[in-house]
Amino acid sequence: MEIKNLITFLTILQEGTFSKAANKLGYTQSTITFQMRQLEEELGVTLFEKVGRKMVLSKAGESVTPYIKEVLASLDRLKDSQHNLQESQGSLSIAMAETQICYHMPQILKEFRKQAPNAKLMLRSMNCYEIRDALIEGSVDLGIFYDEVGDSIDSLKIYPFEEVSMTLIASKGTKKLYNDFITPNQRLNIPFIIDEPDCIFRQIFEQYLKEKKIILDHTIELWSIPTIKNLVMNDVGISYLPTFTVQKELNDQTLCAIETSLDDLRITAVCAHHRNKWVSPLMKLFIDLVTKST
Repeated sequence: MEIKNLITFLTILQEGTFSKAANKLGYTQSTITFQMRQLEEELGVTLFEKVGRKMVLSKAGESVTPYIKEVLASLDRLKDSQHNLQESQGSLSIAMAETQICYHMPQILKEFRKQAPNAKLMLRSMNCYEIRDALIEGSVDLGIFYDEVGDSIDSLKIYPFEEVSMTLIASKGTKKLYNDFITPNQRLNIPFIIDEPDCIFRQIFEQYLKEKKIILDHTIELWSIPTIKNLVMNDVGISYLPTFTVQKELNDQTLCAIETSLDDLRITAVCAHHRNKWVSPLMKLFIDLVTKST
């Protein structure tokens, strides 16, 4: 559907006649007539009816007028916002997985604030399933999470931005005692330190243990990645986390990687919104920053 045809339609209403609209827009009257014929064919209705020597708005034309006005008003808002991100007073609500908000998003958020300093940014740390559900329900604008969340993701527009490797981590002392997580049918007297049951990493590794028939002593459930790492470094247990969250510790050897049959596994970090949601300039800015960061 041509935007210029919608503009012509509203101009006819404002000016009162086809000829006055043609003069205002710099078109010939035959161009105006052709544009309205095109619009009528696209909408499947008659917009104007001839009464005597005049063309007047039909009942169908009256019914579609509010929608056409809203389309053009939205277009104007979009144009204004795109050119005035620095002055934007809009808001953006984003739900993020904790690993992303802790390690990957700070620089992106900093750049977002730089480009849209007056925007109101609302952040929520949630697990991946909660983020998916919040996007579907429309309670947040954008979500940053891992796409291994199963059903209902078809209703979301997904922007993959990173393939994430995973690592089973332990202290040097723990690794000396428990370094075999490949041989099946084992019972190991070591706890698994990880996030809540809906944590994607936890689900992946617990499924792996189930398939291998490896039984650990118990699970310590925590919500803080730094706390989990600290306990692992102090010989309390093992954990299974995205490699980027422990890369520094692996490099300085305060943590060690333990080999598993999952070492080639990758999970996908994504930015997403509901497919039916209008992508505001602030949303587009954030999506662009995320997808161009890797």
